[in-house]
Amino acid sequence: MRDQLVQEFKKVFGDGGDIKVYFAPGRVNLIGEHTDYNGGHVFPCALTIGTYAVARKNDSTKLRFYSMNFSHLGVLEGDVEDLTYNKKNGWTCYPKGIIWTMKKKGFEIPQGMDILYFGNIPNGSGLSSSASIEVLTGFVLKDMWNLPVSNQDLALIGQYSENNYNGVNCGIMDQFAIAMGQKNKAIFLDTATLKYEYADIDLGDCKIVILNTNKKRGLGDSKYNERRAECETALAELQKVVKIDSLGDLDEQQFEIYKGAIKDENRKKRAKHAVYENQRTVKAVEALKQGDLAQFGQLMIASHKSLQYDYEVTGKELDTLVDAALKQEGVIGARMTGAGFGGCAVSIVKGDAIDKFIENVGKEYKEKIGYKADFYVVEIGNGPMILE
Repeated sequence: MRDQLVQEFKKVFGDGGDIKVYFAPGRVNLIGEHTDYNGGHVFPCALTIGTYAVARKNDSTKLRFYSMNFSHLGVLEGDVEDLTYNKKNGWTCYPKGIIWTMKKKGFEIPQGMDILYFGNIPNGSGLSSSASIEVLTGFVLKDMWNLPVSNQDLALIGQYSENNYNGVNCGIMDQFAIAMGQKNKAIFLDTATLKYEYADIDLGDCKIVILNTNKKRGLGDSKYNERRAECETALAELQKVVKIDSLGDLDEQQFEIYKGAIKDENRKKRAKHAVYENQRTVKAVEALKQGDLAQFGQLMIASHKSLQYDYEVTGKELDTLVDAALKQEGVIGARMTGAGFGGCAVSIVKGDAIDKFIENVGKEYKEKIGYKADFYVVEIGNGPMILE
């Protein structure tokens, strides 16, 4: 892979200079959805699929971007001296946003660079191709200009860029999972404090299977920001009757006591999801520590139901996939993952049942939705790295 990417880089940008190859993973969240901007816990892991970059400095202030995934667009240019946001810049808004953020935070990036990207995460799938590009770009800049930033800093820079440059009001989870990933471990992260611990993922004879609806969605265009606003209003209403900093500060019983303060039924449902999902995540991690995979699976199923009925972010495609998955033999649990409104579901399936699982779920999905789903059996991998 590395040699292939270098060849492609030279074809696009020419020979010479100090060329280096980098990688950052995608991520999947096992449980804890839409809790990360509500001060709750999340439980994501980095994947072995992700985004590659080949980069070198150039002798100008020009930024030259090329993506093998969007090769028809050719080389897209920018300038380190002018990083003004423009929606027309398409996918390059992600790397540009990182350079803009780093400069805003006082880091010197004195010259331009040529950079080629290649991702083997499906675009718009909810496995965080955008956050992967963000963390990867930050990692490239850190290495090239020897910047004093930690991987945790890269996560925060990625989130700041997404919020303030690209206008998506995302939480910290995606960038954190990608920047801090460790092989065969998931990250139990308290998004309110950024305290985290690594939890071993021992699935025995089971594997993680990702199911892609192939329904594309753009976070900024979806109801993501609307859900966030609903939760913020519900929190403000609750704060009139109970001393809390976030919805993640409440457990289920406390929520039931105080929920009357929320004046709108929809907001009540959104807040209920945030509170109950946070508690499900805490219980799920405990179940894994006890080796109780069956309980973990049940909590995944409950998570999907809550996302479907209380948070209303699943949609026909995801519900069809998850319903079909849960009918199959050897399935421990399944739920949507990511922001919703399309994208992916995640399931835990016994190894010897996977082929039949993919065949059956794929058939039912195509019959009901009219186009095919894609399936990926994934491994849990490390965070960003230089490919020597």
